[in-house]
Amino acid sequence: MAQIRNIIRSRAPLRISFAGGGTDVSPYVEEKGGAVLNATINRFAYTTVMSKDDKEVEIVSVDYDITLKYSLEKDIAFDGQLDLIKGVIKKFRSKYNLENGFKVFVHSDAPPGSGLGASSAMVIAVVSAFAKLLRLPLTPYDLAELAYEIERIDVGVKGGKQDQYASAFGGINFIEFNKSLTIVNPLRIEKSTLSELEYSLILGYIGNTRSSGNIIEKQIKSYKEGNSTSVSAMDNIKELAFKMKNALLRRELLYFGKLLNEEWQEKKKMAEGISNETIDYIYEEACKAGALGGKISGAGGGGFMFFYTEFDKKIQVINRLKELGVQIMPFSFVEDGATSWEIKNEY
Repeated sequence: MAQIRNIIRSRAPLRISFAGGGTDVSPYVEEKGGAVLNATINRFAYTTVMSKDDKEVEIVSVDYDITLKYSLEKDIAFDGQLDLIKGVIKKFRSKYNLENGFKVFVHSDAPPGSGLGASSAMVIAVVSAFAKLLRLPLTPYDLAELAYEIERIDVGVKGGKQDQYASAFGGINFIEFNKSLTIVNPLRIEKSTLSELEYSLILGYIGNTRSSGNIIEKQIKSYKEGNSTSVSAMDNIKELAFKMKNALLRRELLYFGKLLNEEWQEKKKMAEGISNETIDYIYEEACKAGALGGKISGAGGGGFMFFYTEFDKKIQVINRLKELGVQIMPFSFVEDGATSWEIKNEY
C-alpha cells in the first residue's frame, strides 16, 4: 500500500461581480480593453492534495460523489468528468515535472454555473495546493494567469479572466484588462462603508444553474457580428464599472445601488439567455418591495442574484424573495485570496 508523504490543504474564495463582467472576454478585451468590479465572499472552493510514493493519481469530488483513478505515466483525457482538475494535473506534470502520485479531494460551497465564479475558484485552489506541494513561489498574478491558461486554453471552457484574478487576490478589486496586461487595483474602502455595503446587499439563489459558456458564446458571436445593441451594452457596462468604483470610494452607496440597476439593464442586452421571464419577474418584485437595484452575479441565466436595499426595506425585500422561492444566503466580504497550508501527517 502506498504511503502518504505530504498533505496540503488550500481554499480559494468565490466572488460577487458588481459590474463589467463580459468585458474581460475575447475579442472585446483585446480590441477595446475591459474593466470589472468584484468582491470575494466567505464561500470557498477547497482542495486537499495528499502526495504518495507510487505513480497513481486519484481525484475525488465530494460534491459529485465521483472518484477517478489514473496512472501518472499515462495521458489523462478530457471527457467531461472533472476536466478542470485533470487540466491542472496535466499542466503541472508537463510544466513542473510531477514524479510521484497523489490523491486530490475537491469540494465547493457553490456549484459550477451558480454565478459566483466557483469553477475558476476551484482551479485556483487546486493550482495553489500544487504550488505549495512543489514549493513554487507563485504570486497571485502567477496563480491567476496559470489558472486562466488551464481553464480557458487547455480545457477550452469559454469565459474571461475576472474570476481567476478575483479568487487569487481576494478583497474588493477594480480590475483592468487589455491585450497584454492585467492590472488589479485593490480598493481601499473605509471599514464602515464596507460594513454598510455588506448589510445593504441581499444574496439569493434562484436555482437553474447553467453553463456560462453557452451564454458567453452568444455574447462573443454578437460582438464579432457587430451587433450594435450588444456592443453598446458592453461599452456601457465597462463605463458603469468605473462609476461604481468611484461611488464606493466616495461612500455614495445609494448611488451605487441605483447604478446596479443601470448595469443590469445594460447587461441583459449583451446576449440572449442572460435573463428570462422568471429572472425578470423576481427582479421586478424585489424592486417593488424596495430594492434600489440588483443583478445576476455571473454570465446569467440562473444561479445567484443580489440586490441593494435601504435598511428599512431589507426585511420586506427578503420576505418577498422567499415567497418567490429564492434561497437567501447570508454572506460577508473576505480580504484574503487563495491560501494554502501544509498539515501534519496524521494519516
